Formats: sequence, structure tokens, C-alpha cells
Amino acid sequence: MKGRVLYRDGGQLVAAQDDTQHRIDLAEVPLTGGGLIPFQVENTMAAAAAGWALGIGWPILQSALGDFVSDAETAPGRFNLMNYRGATLIADYGHNPDAVRALVRAVEAMDSKRRVVVISGAGDRRDEDLIRQTQILGEAFDNVVLYQDQAQRGRADGEVMALLRQGLAGARRTTRIEEVRGELLAIDTALAWLQPSDLCLILVDQVAQALAHLAQRRAEATASPSPPHARRGRQTAPSGPE
Repeated sequence: MKGRVLYRDGGQLVAAQDDTQHRIDLAEVPLTGGGLIPFQVENTMAAAAAGWALGIGWPILQSALGDFVSDAETAPGRFNLMNYRGATLIADYGHNPDAVRALVRAVEAMDSKRRVVVISGAGDRRDEDLIRQTQILGEAFDNVVLYQDQAQRGRADGEVMALLRQGLAGARRTTRIEEVRGELLAIDTALAWLQPSDLCLILVDQVAQALAHLAQRRAEATASPSPPHARRGRQTAPSGPE
């Protein structure tokens, strides 16, 4: 294994050892979104390096990277990309500032007309971490749906929501904040806002339940041309354009 290196060269991953190189076009690795999703490029490099270290040949590694997709069935809650009435949905189980920051970098590399995010917070995280998550999101998303789920992990009723709202105080980009109870209602609230070319990041909590709900809503959207009207939660900021 002496002298091995794996690195990115523009739109390619390069595995080099001595005078031998193997190159893989990121455009042929669906996980990376054509190389536009930085943390998925890093994940791809880690997986490729591990396979190489185990002695797996590059034709097999290249085929595996070209076939793998991070969908709700293969990797539930791990940057699952979906379409909903011409809008892009991303479901991800990101629950700390570093994860949220990485997701924002990925979203900023994707085309969208308007950005919506659905977020709650784990009650066993530090106050400053809960606040920091929405500070990051407030710089990148136009509309925010905050939701309180049943499992508050020792927090008082409304405490997590208050910390999330605190992080959005003075947000540079966010113009609309809506606050609801329950993850599925929060998802429906966001879906009712979406128009074609919008992007919606859903930070799921109950992963299986949330993904099943999204699958149901997407099936309903395919069957019916008219968007549903969600019951609205309590609005806590001036409304932006819908």
C-alpha cells in the first residue's frame, strides 16, 4: 500500500500509486450530484479509499460508485433527494451545527427559486447548539417551519422552540417563520408553500415515519394536479411571498 494517494482533480477523483492512476468522473457518481455536493464527495472518497485498502479492484469500485444512490430505501435520512410538484425535496437527519452547515453548502450549490426548511431540535443538545443551527439556516433559507415533536428529552414544553426562534432573530435571509406541533404537520405546512423550482430541506426526526409520509404525499401529488392546503400553525414572523 506504499505511496497511495486519493484526491480530487476538478471533476474527477484520482487514485494514484507510483506511476499508475485511476480516474473516476464525478458526473458518473450519483451520490455526489455531479461533484456539486461537497460532503458527498468526501464520503465517496472515504468509501473508495476503504475499498482500495481492502484490495477491491478499481473496475469494481467504479461500478459500485456509479450504481449507489442515497435514496429513502438505500440510505434513509441521509440526503434523500425527491421531486414534489416540480420542487426539490431533501430529507436528512442532520441534528448538529456541523451537519447543518454541510447541508447548507450542498443546498447553495443547487439551483432553486426559493428555499424552505423544516426543523426541530433534539432536547438533549446544548442551548448554544440549538441556537446555532437556526442561525446558520437563517442565512440560507427564505421560509422556516419550526416544529416541536413529542420527545423533548427532558426539556420543558416549548423550550426547544424558543431556542430555535432565538437563533432566527435578525436572520439575514429568512422572511417567514411558522411554528407548529408535530413533524408531519410541519412537513405538510412546507409542502403547501412550495412552487416549481423551489427547494425544501426537511430535517427529519422520526425518520421512517417522516419518509413514509413524504412518499404518501408525493404519490398523492402524482395522482392529483391540485396542491393540498395544509392546516397552518402559528405564524411568528411577517409573511414573505408564497
